[in-house]
Amino acid sequence: MGILDWLRRWRGTDGDRQDVEDLRGLFEHRYHHFKLLLIANSETHETIAEIEETLHGSEPYGMHFFREVTTRTSASVFQMIRNLDELAPGKYGGLGPRFEEIRQAIQEYARPTRAPEGGPRILRLEEIGSDHGQLVGPKMARLGRARNELGARVPPGFVITTEAYRTFIGEHREEIDRRIQAGRESGRGSSRRLSDALTSLIMATDLTPELEADILHAFDQLEQEVGRPLRVSVRSSASSEDLVGASFAGQYRSLLNVEREGLLEAYREVLASVYSQQAMAYRLRHGSREEDVAMAVGCMAMVDAKCGGVAYSRSPVDGQDLCVSIHTTLGLPKGVVDGATVGDHYRVCRELPRQDVERLVANKGGKFVCCRERGTRLTPVASERQREACLGEDGALEVTRLAVELEESFGAPQDVEWALDGLGQLQLLQCRPLPLADDRPRSPRSPDDADDVADVVLRGGNTVSRGVASGEVHVVRNDADAAACPDGAVLALVQPAPERALLLNRAVAIVAELGGAAGHLASVAREYGIPAIFGAAEATNRLSQGAAVTVDADGRVVYAGRVESQLTPRPPRPRPMLGSPVEAALDGASRHIVPLNLLDPDSPDFRPRSCSTYHDIMRFCHEKAVKEMFAFDEGRRFPLRGARQLVCGERRQFWVLDLDDGFTQEGREREDGQVSVEQIRSIPMLALWEGMMAFPWEGPPPVNPRGLLSVMFEATANPDLDPARESHYASKNYFMIARRFCSLQSRFGFHFCGAEALVGERRRENYAAFQFSGGAANLERRVRRARFIGEILEQNGFRVKIRQDSVSARLEGFEVPHMEHSLKVIGYLIVHTRQLDMIMGDRSATDARKTKILEHLRSFAEDE
Repeated sequence: MGILDWLRRWRGTDGDRQDVEDLRGLFEHRYHHFKLLLIANSETHETIAEIEETLHGSEPYGMHFFREVTTRTSASVFQMIRNLDELAPGKYGGLGPRFEEIRQAIQEYARPTRAPEGGPRILRLEEIGSDHGQLVGPKMARLGRARNELGARVPPGFVITTEAYRTFIGEHREEIDRRIQAGRESGRGSSRRLSDALTSLIMATDLTPELEADILHAFDQLEQEVGRPLRVSVRSSASSEDLVGASFAGQYRSLLNVEREGLLEAYREVLASVYSQQAMAYRLRHGSREEDVAMAVGCMAMVDAKCGGVAYSRSPVDGQDLCVSIHTTLGLPKGVVDGATVGDHYRVCRELPRQDVERLVANKGGKFVCCRERGTRLTPVASERQREACLGEDGALEVTRLAVELEESFGAPQDVEWALDGLGQLQLLQCRPLPLADDRPRSPRSPDDADDVADVVLRGGNTVSRGVASGEVHVVRNDADAAACPDGAVLALVQPAPERALLLNRAVAIVAELGGAAGHLASVAREYGIPAIFGAAEATNRLSQGAAVTVDADGRVVYAGRVESQLTPRPPRPRPMLGSPVEAALDGASRHIVPLNLLDPDSPDFRPRSCSTYHDIMRFCHEKAVKEMFAFDEGRRFPLRGARQLVCGERRQFWVLDLDDGFTQEGREREDGQVSVEQIRSIPMLALWEGMMAFPWEGPPPVNPRGLLSVMFEATANPDLDPARESHYASKNYFMIARRFCSLQSRFGFHFCGAEALVGERRRENYAAFQFSGGAANLERRVRRARFIGEILEQNGFRVKIRQDSVSARLEGFEVPHMEHSLKVIGYLIVHTRQLDMIMGDRSATDARKTKILEHLRSFAEDE
């Protein structure tokens, strides 16, 4: 007779006629909430492991993940508190206030860091000072400083500030945030659908009459200033743009040659580009918070350029090259930055007296010019001018002087966009920080040396991002090809257009027919650490779709197949999330979620007000819930029929609560508070116990000095983790059983285990579940042990999920003999994975232990 049966029949003693049905209902109510608490405990632990895994990983994540994971954790912890209160109403009332304090601390990290509101909606370039950065964005702030402080020649213009953006976007802010949070469904198509919805929303929004009037008035004033019919370039200047390590090169919209009638629409297009697919993907990778973006828009008199391009005050590819690198083409510089045309390349000595070091003049077949109507067009270059140099010696020296002066003024290497106007005057159009180039020595290989290494598919072009990588070719000629791009692809492009940056999360290398090192896509490839060769003629024809190739960007050559001799170890790719706003938010919030400070349940400090993290609350709730379940009969005037201490030759640190028909008649009749294994009838418990006792535990593995140091290092922070002394973690393990059911909550050594099973004649209802977490060593060793256990469980037919140092496994739907075998495996692992942390850094010791474990487990099958 188990506790439920007993409660059905018992009628009290000494004249105390309690309502037994109410008592039975109370127990079932408590057990129901205990089960819910265990489920919430498991969910919380998985989420904590997910947060740790994310912070230590290299995959990008955004504030949508931050909100989702912190909300999920808060909900699970709240469920634990609520269910504990159902088990012991009012007994742990201090948990609620502590939970709310921790939740509020976490929410602080989710608050947007938007610039203070206020300020003018329009600022003229000559009005921009050092205190206007938040109003005009980094790009226009630098132009204003270069014009007003350095005397650089900059086309006249004005800025529509971030205050205007806030005015425009204000009524849609909540809707945009809601759509972003709701739109992060799985699948690559979801980001496109989200982008389309948000850009359509912005394009359909009318500007306020006041903002329209301000913009058009600024245009009219500028037209009066230049004294001729005016066209302007409309350029993005977002709050997160042109920062060190996150240039956003080409990710936002810029429009050229815009007339008055098209200015308001052009302004909306630039604002809408905040939510272009490539811009959102770029922000995600770099950990920029969507809600922190504020877009200013620069409007500058259009320069109908004779030639233009980009100058790097230092080489963006070779850190040992100290020359200024100039990339230029005829007409507008658009052909250089979009990678649409070929151009000349100059290298000029930085030191005085400056002179050309190298001049490569390209065969320029086309150039971009302003149309009579809005926009630009690509026109052919007369044959007699195609081989003419864009810049004479004086022009190259003037561009070099400007680049060096900007570097000295801003204190960092600069990426400078410039143009020569119709009068031959140098105009500064843009400047941004230039990330330091890789200073490894360049490979001495040249394309002509490639034949003795492997079959060569393609040679030539220009190194725009260094490195070597291997993968399968994916030719991208249109958007449909781009959508089908697989992970690990070598991209083969005609034009390295800026929007192809969306594919760089999936690419290992790029080979393009056009473009050069000054293009926007080249800049992003360098940020991502992706090897790239541009200007490689016939690339899309010579590289076959799906073919395996090796791209050696340093040597400017592509080999057939995977050439191991060329795939030398490379520095790890940059981790753009590191130090980003999103990473900082998750890292800060995790300090209120992940750490476990509440270790010793017997300590006087083990109480609600000592909980300083969600993990502490989780630990407190779990410990107290088990105690409340096993103390069900405390203070009640009926004979002890609840928890019994298990004896097996000697007393064991196990207590058993018989829920329903889990004991034999003899076991039910014992009055000494004990039960023996022989008096257990629970099918799943007996199988678990058999696995636990099948082979004596031989104690900790032979001491590995590094492993012991790892454990001892942790013990310096947690006295309860000192392996040299008695630990509270060696005490009380609890079984709740019925004839066909078993739930084990166990603390073995320094880790926590949970096992639950239902085993009976109804095969479809049968299941076995196992959870494991914790350990005394550092995180790396605990993660290795989790993988070690997970691999063994997978080999025995379990579905396994691993999150950092946490393992969850489940098996279901088998007949009784198979279920019993699987429970023996779980029981064995509960005992025999104790203190394996210490050998997890030793591959040979780990392999030897795994071989021995598998040998023992095979013996279970032989015995059956």
